[in-house]
Amino acid sequence: MHNEAFFVVKRGRMKVAFLGLGVMGFPMARHLAVAGHTVRVYNRTPERADLWLAQPELVGCSVSVAQSPSLAAESADIVLMCVGNDQDVREVALEPSTGAVAAMQAGSLFIDHTTASKEVALELDQACSTRSIGFLDAPVSGGQAGAENGALTVMVGGRTSDFERAMPLIECYAKKSALLGSVGAGQLTKMVNQICIAGVLQGLAEGVHFAQSAGLDVSQVVDVISQGAAQSWQMENRADTMSKDEFEFGFAVDWMRKDLQIALQTGRALEARLPLTALVDQFYADVQQQGGGRWDTSSLLRRLTPPLDT
Repeated sequence: MHNEAFFVVKRGRMKVAFLGLGVMGFPMARHLAVAGHTVRVYNRTPERADLWLAQPELVGCSVSVAQSPSLAAESADIVLMCVGNDQDVREVALEPSTGAVAAMQAGSLFIDHTTASKEVALELDQACSTRSIGFLDAPVSGGQAGAENGALTVMVGGRTSDFERAMPLIECYAKKSALLGSVGAGQLTKMVNQICIAGVLQGLAEGVHFAQSAGLDVSQVVDVISQGAAQSWQMENRADTMSKDEFEFGFAVDWMRKDLQIALQTGRALEARLPLTALVDQFYADVQQQGGGRWDTSSLLRRLTPPLDT
């Protein structure tokens, strides 16, 4: 079975649809095409799909653009999706006339890479099940850089057989993937991921602010403490840009608040106490009020200190 899966990846014998070409989906779909798969993409903004099709890396690849999710999904072996939120998921996947699920063939597989709620994952699974379609909820982590470099982490909920079918594709853009339980487990794990990131970023923002207030060289401080127990991905990848007041890149505050709202709502339903997450969510609301909805999540520092040019 493993040899057969390897053959599929190398020879590109899967027909794949990819729905959603945002900062994550754009490179993920490209990795699939470069790996040799036949890839048909759909994006609600047609210009974005045309831009994807024009990438020089895709010269000689079997790629095309569809005008609707249903047209993209027709005859696909596996349909992958990465859109914005629960509403987007329902619109792209479940809309009766143009949604992807209604056009998929029995025995195919739907993989949702959107960071969304557990509830919408269960809705998708039910819709797929009635048509004998497999389903995985598989949100990703690693940011735009991880997507571009094919180094994402994929958190998966679903059935073992569907996960095994998906692996040859997921390996095209991921460095780590794991099946964490039944449908919904992927989304729950992504909530844990965002809860942890929020706390780390607030601590890092306060640490950088303290170092600046004390007149320390932030880069020297980070170089030392990143070799000890304070080390984190956020410290290694964001402390320098934070100290330079650079936030026009990365994972947007608007999207982080969307993710934290999902986590907080789920936490209330589970009676899980998330006081720090709730506090940082409000700090991000402050950043939004400063006009920073599209700033990187490391912009929590802006609450503590004015921009360098003021």
